[in-house]
Amino acid sequence: MPLHPTVERVTARIAARSRLTRAAYLARMASMRHDGPARNALGCGNLAHGFAATGPDKPFLRGRTGGNIAIVTSYNDMLSAHQPFETYPALIRAIARANGGSAQVAGGVPAMCDGVTQGRFGMELSLFSRDTIALSTAVALSHDMFDGMLLLGICDKIVPGLLIGALSFGHLPCILVPAGPMPSGIPNREKARIRQLHAEGKVGHDELLDAEAASYHSPGTCTFYGTANSNQMLMEVMGLHMPGTAFVNPGTALRDALTVAATERVLRITALGDDYTPLSEIVDEKSIVNAMVGLAATGGSTNHAIHLVAIARAAGVKIDWDDLDELSRITPLLARIYPNGSADVNHFEQAGGLGFVIRELIDGGLLHDDVRCVHGGRLRDQAKQPVLEGTMLRWVDPPSSTRDASIVRPLAEPFDAEGGLRRLQGNLGRAVVKVSAVALEHRVIEAPVRVFDTQEALLDAFRAGLLEGDFIAVVRGQGPKANGMPELHKLTPTLSVMQDRGQKVALLTDGRMSGASGKVLAAIHLTPEAADGGPIAKLREGDVVRIDSDAGLIDVRVEAVEWTARAPVQPDLSPNRTGMGRELFAVMRAQVGSAEEGACALLDASDRELQA
Repeated sequence: MPLHPTVERVTARIAARSRLTRAAYLARMASMRHDGPARNALGCGNLAHGFAATGPDKPFLRGRTGGNIAIVTSYNDMLSAHQPFETYPALIRAIARANGGSAQVAGGVPAMCDGVTQGRFGMELSLFSRDTIALSTAVALSHDMFDGMLLLGICDKIVPGLLIGALSFGHLPCILVPAGPMPSGIPNREKARIRQLHAEGKVGHDELLDAEAASYHSPGTCTFYGTANSNQMLMEVMGLHMPGTAFVNPGTALRDALTVAATERVLRITALGDDYTPLSEIVDEKSIVNAMVGLAATGGSTNHAIHLVAIARAAGVKIDWDDLDELSRITPLLARIYPNGSADVNHFEQAGGLGFVIRELIDGGLLHDDVRCVHGGRLRDQAKQPVLEGTMLRWVDPPSSTRDASIVRPLAEPFDAEGGLRRLQGNLGRAVVKVSAVALEHRVIEAPVRVFDTQEALLDAFRAGLLEGDFIAVVRGQGPKANGMPELHKLTPTLSVMQDRGQKVALLTDGRMSGASGKVLAAIHLTPEAADGGPIAKLREGDVVRIDSDAGLIDVRVEAVEWTARAPVQPDLSPNRTGMGRELFAVMRAQVGSAEEGACALLDASDRELQA
């Protein structure tokens, strides 16, 4: 089927908008390409430092022939998603040697978990950890010893950060290597039920902890479809994984076989061979459009309304929320994965998974099939699914029909005619809303606002019985410049309780919600933010606001003369300046741009330097 006209139009618009920045980026990458192994450019002292501790690889590296692969890893053994990476470097090194190359752990990057920091001061470092990871990736690769890279990461800010950093070294080939989701624990809806009961005071600490521990119970990513698993979908749709890598459980023979395949492949696509495939040529306008379509079709994380903008900018591509909105409006919703369904990603994989979804979207003209992928084929080849026959890894076509129509459906029978993300705009600014998990009767609300400067203030008001009737909860002073734009997922159980009681409620904030944004309407990422004097700072208790996610509108119903005359109330940000390391991130708060610009302090500072 020919490409959908909206996909074609949005792609052309992005390419035109990005013409100068993309050309400058590609020229920069071309200038960095090496003739021969990268380490040949090093002096003898430099190179000796680089191979001093390499043991069996020392003669190879000293010989200055063959490819050397950088491993950049997010391993730590506190977080379930990253613990499996402990054993990956030994496997990768062995496979590289067997294929005439070598591999070195070039560096590690921090990997924090929003599940641990949710509702805590540490969450105010979360978004900026993405920029820190990008910086750490650049430091790791700066030794200029490498002909390709394997990026070991999986969760929320880690994959975007790794990719942003790696794009500064886009002359090198790059493959993302995940660890996979943990096996299924208790059903996600049961976990949510216990959380709501705890929010109402109907179950105690021990019962809540039992439910959480039964959900998050072993190595691997969390199994709901939040930002971590949306990351894996994006890497598949962008052609940066070996096909079908995303949702294979850790500790399995298939998982190891895919890591082996990634190592063998990255050695074959360096500039030293005939199949040179640099990262800079994979991440382009078409692959970014594919990512936005994939996000919409699967009801993915709202966080990628920020991360995708930053990733694109790192590759010289300029996108905005209008692009995301237009694509979402013409992309049917093909998956129901918690929080917009009851299944987890393991169930999704068993029902047909990303291979089924990618093929359906290509056949419907909604994805660019003619993109470069790390495996050397077209995007249609990315839809193939890995299987082991004995010890032999091969790829097979995805199922011709869904194995469970309650989880994944064909394009002709979608769950919804439109995707899960929309852009809102009006006299309060621009925002993002995820509607894939929101019932039709809750997608529009007009109600007075209750204004809070912290999520704790809202929770205290709920505990005190002060939140009665219909209202829109405004939580402001939560943007990137204010306090690093923390997720406000701690509010989800409380708002859900009130909605289930029959109250019409919604959230309006310049902060983020979780990648697991659920059944309560939440207009988030509002820009301009309160710390920039945005209109949200002018709202007063009792003002009537309308959020219409169907029409894409967000307005305050205040007379224009009065609204213009109002002065914004600047939030007191002093409590967010110190403690838990927040003082160290002052430079990022000062440099960061808006949410729609990707909330990336690094890219905004770089843009200013280039313009100067």
